[in-house]
Amino acid sequence: MTPATAHINPGQPVVAVLGTGIMGSGMARSLLRAGLEVRVWNRTHEKALPLAADGATVTDTAAQAVRGADVILTMLNDQTSVAAALTGASDGVHRGQVLLQSSTVGPDATVELAQRAADLGLVYLDAPVSGTRQPAEEGALTVFVSGPSAVRGVAGPVLDAIGQRTVWVAEEPGAASRLKLVVNTWVINMVGGVAECLNLAEGLGVDPQSFLDVVKGGPLDSGYLHGKSAAVLSGDLTPSFALSTALKDTRLILDAAEQSGVRLDLTAASAARFERAEAAGHGGEDMIATYYAGRAEEKDGD
Repeated sequence: MTPATAHINPGQPVVAVLGTGIMGSGMARSLLRAGLEVRVWNRTHEKALPLAADGATVTDTAAQAVRGADVILTMLNDQTSVAAALTGASDGVHRGQVLLQSSTVGPDATVELAQRAADLGLVYLDAPVSGTRQPAEEGALTVFVSGPSAVRGVAGPVLDAIGQRTVWVAEEPGAASRLKLVVNTWVINMVGGVAECLNLAEGLGVDPQSFLDVVKGGPLDSGYLHGKSAAVLSGDLTPSFALSTALKDTRLILDAAEQSGVRLDLTAASAARFERAEAAGHGGEDMIATYYAGRAEEKDGD
């Protein structure tokens, strides 16, 4: 889509997207395809510029992006970056704007950010997403939302554009973030399982394709297994979800588990593998690069 072919639908909410990394840029493009007016801002300005060709207005400041918008969508790395973006946007916000906070920050940070939003007069929706680069680009994310249902009418077109499914969890922020951590626990440990199977196949001299063929079409099969295995076997570790981000999310899960009196042995092991892989220089690659934490030449390195 180019500016000449982008069609803005009158009456649809104007959206400001703060954060145009892997996920934010994909979500912005999905919003544009749906005919919404989109302004984008990113701390590193150059990373937002490609979205201009898709029809987005690229702004120099967060305040410029949010001024006059109906919905502010934040897709940033952590609580600190979201808080900084809100501070930067504060001169442009107006009371009653909906803040769709989609960054994975954990339950405690969600409470703090919700209070910061309330201080600015914003209506806070705790709205983390499940999915990676391709679903974000295709508008096929699953969005978990907790917050006041009174703003569904305003947020609805945005949620419909970025996701194939929206799950309204509760009226109070925090519930969606708790559900997201449970879902991420499944994903993170599944990635670790794929990596370890490939590690063991390599160690035993087993053709990894024979393992994939054996499980294909049976109850142990999954598209995730084949997709992540293909990334390792081809050597194409272009991130659909970066390993360093997966490590950040894993630490959020472990912190929440500790506070809840729950012991997560598999997740702790996944964190250790992510840490070794990141230390070996794989943090910017796809999270399946945890595979390299199990290779003999790297397993003991820091």
